Amino acid sequence: MDFQEEIDVKDKLKGDVKIPAPILTRRILGYVKPEWLRFSAAGLLILVNVVLDIILPLITKAITHNMTEGPIDLRYIISMAVAYFGICFFNNIFLYMESMVLQKAGQTVIYNIRNDVFTHIEGMSQNQFAEMPVGSLVTRVTSYTQSMSDLFTNVLVRVIKNLMTIVGVYVIMFFINWKLALVLVAPVSIIFVSSLIFSKYVGKAFREERKNISELNAFTNENLSGMKITQIFNREKKKAEEFDEKNDALRKSRWRVILGFGIYRPFVTLVYISTVALSFRLGLTFGLEAAAIVAFYLYIGKFFNPVQELADQLNSIQKAFTASERIFNLLDTEAEVRDLPDAEELGDVKGRIEFDHVWFAYEGENWILKDVSFEIEPGDTCAFVGATGAGKTTILSLIVRNYEIQKGRILIDGRDISHIKIKSLRRAVGQMLQDVFLFSGTVKTNISLHDESISDERIADACRYVGADSFIEKLPDGYDSTIIERGENLSAGQRQLLSFARTVLAEPRILILDEATANIDTETEVLIQKSLEKMRSIGTMLVVAHRLSTIQHADQIIVLQNGEIIERGTHQGLLAEHGYYYKLYELQFENGQQE
Repeated sequence: MDFQEEIDVKDKLKGDVKIPAPILTRRILGYVKPEWLRFSAAGLLILVNVVLDIILPLITKAITHNMTEGPIDLRYIISMAVAYFGICFFNNIFLYMESMVLQKAGQTVIYNIRNDVFTHIEGMSQNQFAEMPVGSLVTRVTSYTQSMSDLFTNVLVRVIKNLMTIVGVYVIMFFINWKLALVLVAPVSIIFVSSLIFSKYVGKAFREERKNISELNAFTNENLSGMKITQIFNREKKKAEEFDEKNDALRKSRWRVILGFGIYRPFVTLVYISTVALSFRLGLTFGLEAAAIVAFYLYIGKFFNPVQELADQLNSIQKAFTASERIFNLLDTEAEVRDLPDAEELGDVKGRIEFDHVWFAYEGENWILKDVSFEIEPGDTCAFVGATGAGKTTILSLIVRNYEIQKGRILIDGRDISHIKIKSLRRAVGQMLQDVFLFSGTVKTNISLHDESISDERIADACRYVGADSFIEKLPDGYDSTIIERGENLSAGQRQLLSFARTVLAEPRILILDEATANIDTETEVLIQKSLEKMRSIGTMLVVAHRLSTIQHADQIIVLQNGEIIERGTHQGLLAEHGYYYKLYELQFENGQQE
C-alpha cells in the first residue's frame, strides 16, 4: 500500500502526519527541478566562492613565512597583499551574483508552492473546511511557505557552502600536516554525533512548536472575527484565559527549542577552543614552523565556523521541513467533491431538477436527508419549509455539490450532477444566501468579483434590475464607493441587494435563495420582494424561507421534518389539508408575522 493511502484524512488536515524524510525530500526536489539551471549556476558560484575563500589563509601563511624565516621582501609582501585584496573583491562579486540567482530561483519555487496550496484549498469541500480552522489554513499559505522560502534562498546555499568549506579546508590542512589533520578527526566525530542527537531532539520540538503556532493562529483568527459576541456577553476574561493556555503551550514548546540550541552552541564552541589549544601544542610537538601554525589556526577557524553555522542552520532546516510536512499533508488531502473522469460540461440548461431517493449525512449514518424524492419543472418556483435542522439548506447545498450524497441521485435536466463538471454546474446556478459575504474593495468589484470582462453598463443594468441602484447612487462615490471587510459599512438589506445584482450578472438558469429576506427591515423587504418577482422570470427558483408570506405564490411547497418530506403542494392546497404547514401558518399569523 502506498504511504499516502495509509494516512487518515483528518490527521492530514491537522498536519499531524509524519512524512518519512526521503519522501519529503523527494517531493521538495520536485518543486526544485524546474529551476535546476539556476540552482546549478548558483552551485557553481558557490564552488568558486569557497575555493577563493580557502585560498586566503595560504596567502597569510606565505606572508608570515617571509616575515619570520628570512630577510623580509617588501615587494613580495605587497604583491601578496594586493592578491589578497583582489581575491576578496572578486569573492564579493560572486557572492552578489550567487545571491541574486538563488533569490530568483527560490522565490519562483515558493511562488509555485503557494499557488498550489491556495488552489488546492479552493477545491476542498465545505465539509473539509469545517474540519480545519481558517487560521490554520492561512498559516500554511503564508507562514509555512515563508519557512520554505528561507530554505531555498538562504539556508540551502549556506549548508552547501559550509559542507564544501569543511571538506576543502580539511584537505588543505591534511597537506600542511597530515598528522595534525588526523588529530582533528576526534573533535569532528564528536561534533557529528552530537549534531545527530541534537537534530532528532530539535526536530520533535519544532513539530510541536509549529502545531502550537497553527492552533494559536486559528484561535486568534476565530476570536477576532467573533469579538463582537465576546464583548456583548462579557466573555473577555474567559477568552483571555483560553488564549493564555494556547500561548503558554507555544511558549513551552519554543523554550524546548531554545534549550536545545542553548546547550548545543556552547558545546560546539568549547570543542572549537579545545581544538585550537590542542593544535598549538601539537604543532610545536610536530615541529611545525610559525607560518604553518598560523595557517593551521586560521583553517581551524574556517573549519569550525561552518560547523557552528550548520548547527544554527539546523534550526531553519527543521523549521522548513516541519513546514513542508504540514503543507504536503494539506496537499495530500484529496477534495471530497471532485470531477469524475467522465464528467462533462452541463451545456444549455432548462432548469428541471429531480431528487431521486437521496440520502445524505455529514458524518457516518447520522442522516440529515432520508430517502428524499421530488421534481421541479423548468421555470417553477419551489419553496422548502420546516423546522431548523429539517434539511432545507442541505438540499440547496447538495444541488451545487458542496457535499456528496451517500445514496440516490440528483439530476438536472435528466443528467446526474455527479457526472457534470463542478465549475459548469455552479456556473448555471445562482446562490443568494442569508449571510452575504462581501470582500474588501468597491461596490463594483463586489458585484463583478473582479471580472474585468464585465462592463460598467452591465453592472449598472443588473443593479437597476434588482433595485440596488436606489441606494448605490446615494453613496459618496457611487459604484466606486469603498466596502470594508465583510461589508460592515452597509446594512443587511443593502448587502442582500448587492448579492442579488451579483447573481443576476452571472445569468444563471437556476436560482437558490436561502433565507434571503431574513433579518432585514420591512421597507427593504418590500424592495427585495419586488426584485424576487422580477428574478422569477430568469429560471427555476428554489427558496428556503421561514416567513410563509414570502412563498405564497410558489408553484410548489415542500414541507420537511427530520430529513423527510411530510407534505407538498401549493400554499392554498396545503392550508386546505390542515396539516403541519397549516399549523406553521396559523402560528405565524397569531404572532402577527403575516401581512
